[in-house]
Amino acid sequence: MRRKVMGTLLVVGCLAMAVGAAQQQEAAGRGGRTGGAPSADALQVETLSDKLFVLRGGGGSGNTVAFITANGVTLVDTKLPGWGQPLLDKLKTLTDKPVTTIINTHTHNDHVSGNVEIPGKVEIVTHQNTKIYMEQWNPVSGFGAAGESPNPFKASGGRGMPTRTFTDRLTLGSGADQIDLHYVGRAHTGGDALVVFPIARVMAAGDIFWNKANPVIDSNNGGSGVAFPETLRKAAAVPNIDRVITGHGATVSLAELREYADYIQEFVTAVQAAKKAGQTIDDVIKTWKVPDRFKGYAPAQALFVRANAEVIYAETP
Repeated sequence: MRRKVMGTLLVVGCLAMAVGAAQQQEAAGRGGRTGGAPSADALQVETLSDKLFVLRGGGGSGNTVAFITANGVTLVDTKLPGWGQPLLDKLKTLTDKPVTTIINTHTHNDHVSGNVEIPGKVEIVTHQNTKIYMEQWNPVSGFGAAGESPNPFKASGGRGMPTRTFTDRLTLGSGADQIDLHYVGRAHTGGDALVVFPIARVMAAGDIFWNKANPVIDSNNGGSGVAFPETLRKAAAVPNIDRVITGHGATVSLAELREYADYIQEFVTAVQAAKKAGQTIDDVIKTWKVPDRFKGYAPAQALFVRANAEVIYAETP
């Protein structure tokens, strides 16, 4: 993605994107596409093992994970509208196996819209709450009109919707092909699925850890600021993990996931203290700064501080 010289902050499918070393955030407006038309050439591949890959890029889309099993490819998240076919084209450079399974980590359009473009009989797996949110297609809270996006499933006659759901835990496959799905609580949404590949000791965390920056706490789709830090700590305690694929950023260590829990906890604690002291959300925006100990984090952005503080104020007696 190209950098905005002035560091303009906009919303990409209502989820911010940290950009480059400057950690700037940039926009794409509704629909969230930047960097030209969708194409396989716009997607970059990170190899985590001979079977596990991260497909990055997609005009502000979330990261897609491709896991090649004996019977086909499992995709975790499918990007913004128009990026399903480029995903398939890019996959052809890795394997000739078809996509047999899609796992969506949560409901947002930059993670699920490509579902409708994947051909054939594909099992689509989500947390049970995510299925409900995908049916409701609520706007992302805190961002006004920018939090709205066209419903890809309505436009496709229901194609791409989940065909299987889980509550707390689900295992798909076995042996070298095993995938473990966990739900450990509310955070970014109320249905955030954690996807673990035991053979590689890797977790795809989706947007409970989208990048080292202000989170998006989408209360319209079950998200919780107050619960967020504990959910992250529970995610870090899931077994068989050394590395974590973030929702939009780099692959990080388990220690960095724990650090992100501390970062969110400091923000929540500060916002709750401000409310109890009688301060306004505008006061929080003026005073909240990323603590110095969190190196490499994006500077606090007023739009996201406001949206998150509104959720936490509403949750705090």
